[in-house]
Amino acid sequence: MIIAVIDGMGGGIGAQIVTQLRQELSLEVEIIALGANATATEKMMRARATRGASGENAIRVSVNLADFILAPISVVVPNAMMGEITPAIAEAVAGARAHKLLLPINQPGFQIVGIEWKPLTKQISAAIGVIRAAMEEEVP
Repeated sequence: MIIAVIDGMGGGIGAQIVTQLRQELSLEVEIIALGANATATEKMMRARATRGASGENAIRVSVNLADFILAPISVVVPNAMMGEITPAIAEAVAGARAHKLLLPINQPGFQIVGIEWKPLTKQISAAIGVIRAAMEEEVP
């Protein structure tokens, strides 16, 4: 199973995601750190992602390798993260074959309504629960 974690700016959210994935899933799960910039990728790699790449083209190509994409919802909003999420990145993520697990983190100018606020660690745990359930379905 391959999980792509996408983040930008300082990479703090992506690093938290990778850390929790490593704590809760087996080392057989491949985690690809995809940063909108090198700083975000580096931070996710330090959190023990399997491999990583940075920039628009790397994200556009690599999202199609993943079974799951785990990221803040802003990765499907063109020009989010202070412009780091290009329209091409947003389109590639939204159109990827992977099951997308998007964390409802508000962005300036956007408000996600109808969702109960939870701490980020609980949001990530809920996403990992979805991945874990999918892994259990695959085991014969």
